[in-house]
Amino acid sequence: MQQSKGRPFLDYRPSSHFPQSQDVTDRELEEYRQLRSTIRERGTARVWIFAVGTVSWAALAIATVALTATPLGTLVPLMVLAAVFEAVYALHIGVERIGRYLHVFFEGSDTSEVSEVSEYSGTGWEHVAMSFGKPDGAATVDALFLVPFVTAVVLNLLPAMLLDPTREELIFVGGAHALVVLRLLRARAVARRQRAIDLARFETLKSASTPPSRNTAS
Repeated sequence: MQQSKGRPFLDYRPSSHFPQSQDVTDRELEEYRQLRSTIRERGTARVWIFAVGTVSWAALAIATVALTATPLGTLVPLMVLAAVFEAVYALHIGVERIGRYLHVFFEGSDTSEVSEVSEYSGTGWEHVAMSFGKPDGAATVDALFLVPFVTAVVLNLLPAMLLDPTREELIFVGGAHALVVLRLLRARAVARRQRAIDLARFETLKSASTPPSRNTAS
């Protein structure tokens, strides 16, 4: 059995929890490594998409204010802003789903062992990360960048308000911005429940009589 540098691969999950066999095949080891790499790469891409997308939105918003004289022009940068969020959201959802897959199929789904985690325990990172929670005084991170996105939506609407919009324009443009804000809030609510939902689903698949395919397309 192949081993990674420093510690054996099985240190990241107990062999007794691995489905079908206590031995790790080369294919399973490669799958684990590739999925961990996918999580790392998508996490990095999510931050870059947010940063580049926000700068692009700001440039487009300024150009729209300078070149258009109608409140409807603000809908173009709004669409860009919404598209950037959807990209960030899709990457976040994909990373979380792959994490739950590793949690169940590679580390085992018995979360009762988390309290006994030590450097050489079988429970891996996904168990620990899910059980870590939000300790008092700990820093928090918004994976979806909700506050910056909502702030950008509000700022995007301001030029339309300064152009003395008609009632119809105000309803249309304001309604579009409100829909984007509702989408942001709804996405955050769904993301907060996703780990538990995905974990339950993968546990159901694992317990099924026919082992599921290890295709985690997301």
